[in-house]
Amino acid sequence: MSYEQLKLSNQLCFPMYAASRLITREYQPFLDALGITYPQYLVLMVLWEHGEKSVNEIANTLLLNTNTITPLLKRMEKIGLIERERSLQDERKILVCVSDKGKELEEKAASIPMQLIQNLGKSKLSINDLMTLRNQLNDLIDFLQNKESK
Repeated sequence: MSYEQLKLSNQLCFPMYAASRLITREYQPFLDALGITYPQYLVLMVLWEHGEKSVNEIANTLLLNTNTITPLLKRMEKIGLIERERSLQDERKILVCVSDKGKELEEKAASIPMQLIQNLGKSKLSINDLMTLRNQLNDLIDFLQNKESK
């Protein structure tokens, strides 16, 4: 190979991409037990934490486009996890909140983060290493988001 910088092993993006996919796979048994997907879990976490949010606010929080989040929210509403309604103040805005069925999942989901950390703690990385990695990734995300908005 004539371009060393094009080797997959020299890329920053690939280990991040692969780790993201593998972490999501680690969540799968816990989410299967709840009958939800990983993207649904992310939406529910936003709503459990913040209560009612607009579609745009959910999309922004999850770093997704509204055309990506809208079909997901429609599916979640259809299976009874969330409720959507037009804002009385601005009819262009759709507000989303957790349904009673979605609220019931919160208690069941509460143990997932610790179970995941315990599973990952079996790796060479300590829990402190994992928290440091999370903080570093959040710093990188913040940098990349702020770079886009300038």
